This record gives sequence, structure tokens and C-alpha cells, in this order.
Amino acid sequence: MELILREDVQNLGFKDDIVNVKNGYGRNYLIPNGLAAMATSSAKKVLAENLKQRAHKEKKVVAEASKLAEALKQLEIKLTAKTAGGDKLFGSISNIDVAAAFEKAGQAIEKKFITVPGGTIKRTGAYTAEVRLHREVIVEIAFEVIAEA
Repeated sequence: MELILREDVQNLGFKDDIVNVKNGYGRNYLIPNGLAAMATSSAKKVLAENLKQRAHKEKKVVAEASKLAEALKQLEIKLTAKTAGGDKLFGSISNIDVAAAFEKAGQAIEKKFITVPGGTIKRTGAYTAEVRLHREVIVEIAFEVIAEA
């Protein structure tokens, strides 16, 4: 089933992307929740016209996202967590914790745009998180998980 996304859908695509999904996912979830619309030929023509008009505006957004990416690369993020002996954490670190650390550092990033390797981190050490600022601007940010003193 071919659909046009009306909003960003995690692990599927961005707003105004044309995607192919299984019929059940499209009919039972995406369309009823207003996340997508059927990709008819007329809808595709309207989408193409809208994308042309929006293309020059996107350049500014991409430039701002690139500046933010450079600012994020300069940040030195250290997350502290309780350990349950050795380097094993008591609990785990997820994208929510990384987003909170960015906010403390002065850069507010929504948790849905941050991807932590493996979904959660359960040991101390150095890691990288992928931050998706724009469909064209994805940056990897290094951070460190240290034991709470």
C-alpha cells in the first residue's frame, strides 16, 4: 500500500514522504490516526507542487540544523548513574536521559530524535548517540556514562 505521510513517523519516514507499507499497518494505524493519506495520482501531483514551493524554505532550515549540529559536536556530555558493582549500571540509560543531558547543557532536543545504540545502555563507558535534526542532517554525538560518586 502506497501512502503519503502527513507527519514524521519513527522508523518509517518524514512528513510528505511517499512510503510503501503493509495494508494492515496503513488501514488500521496510519490512516485512522491521521499520520498518512492514500497516495493517489492527484495527491501525488499536489504533493509535488507543495514540495517545489517549500524547497527554498528548506535551505534555511537545513542551514540552521547544520549550525546546531556543530554546536552539539562541541558539547561534552557526561551522564552519571548508580552502579550495581563494577561497570554495570543499576538500571539503564536511554534516549530520555540523553535528551535531559542535552537540555542541561542548553540544547533542547526532543527524545524521539535521539537514537541510543541498542536502545538502552547498561554499562559505564564512552558511547555515541545519533541525533536526527533534519532529514538531511544527522549527527553522531559522543557522550560518557560514569559511575555516580
